[in-house]
Amino acid sequence: MKTISSRDNAQYKELVKLAGSQQARRKAGRTLLDGVHLCQSYLQLRGMPEQCVVSESALHNAEVMEIVGRLEAQRAHVLALPDALYNGVSQVEHGVGVMFLIDTPEPAVTVPVSVSAVLLDGVQDPGNVGSILRSAAAAGIKQVYCSGGTAFCWSPKVLRAAMGAHFVLDIFENVDLVELVRAARVPTLATSGYAAQKLYEIDLRQPVAWIFGHEGQGVADDLLSQATHKVVIPHMGQVESLNVAACAAVCFFEQLRQNQQHQS
Repeated sequence: MKTISSRDNAQYKELVKLAGSQQARRKAGRTLLDGVHLCQSYLQLRGMPEQCVVSESALHNAEVMEIVGRLEAQRAHVLALPDALYNGVSQVEHGVGVMFLIDTPEPAVTVPVSVSAVLLDGVQDPGNVGSILRSAAAAGIKQVYCSGGTAFCWSPKVLRAAMGAHFVLDIFENVDLVELVRAARVPTLATSGYAAQKLYEIDLRQPVAWIFGHEGQGVADDLLSQATHKVVIPHMGQVESLNVAACAAVCFFEQLRQNQQHQS
């Protein structure tokens, strides 16, 4: 275990930069997983991180020490920081004091969509993106495609909201969704408050690609025009529409319900 005690240390400065700058994360192709749950999930589902960073006070925490012990047994890099320096990196208030530095997966789109997938068109709020990823993973969907205007999936806020869903998903970013939909080998369903067809009228017992749009503007017109179906989720009351993350969850679990009902 290595210890850093100076803010002027080059390695520490790099951690601070990665924590605070999306541009730095994209350029370096690396990001930080902050918190026990994310670190445990990564170890279980993806393996060893590039580095583990812990605060000195966290070395008295049983869960953190279990993580550190597993890493040191595999000769992984562990870096200890005084609490003041650790807090200069962490964006989690009152966190336990452990994070992983990892390489950001950047898979390339190589084949047309042929399984159930999620397409995010300009969904900008990191909390919404993270919640959608979490719901998708829980519903058994494996692929997520994001337009260039969608929040960076490997940002700290998206990672925290997704609660480890990243590690069971294939996430593709900066994708031309119009071309993706044109080439798709499965039906494509776009949600729209102006659609005439209700979600519950669609047969979802087959793979489909779900399209969700910007929080205020919805799915872009050029993408909407390419969708196989345009669907609306019926709702009561005077609320204008569902939040995009709530909308996605309803869609995913209606598909899951239909599939499970069909199988039984």
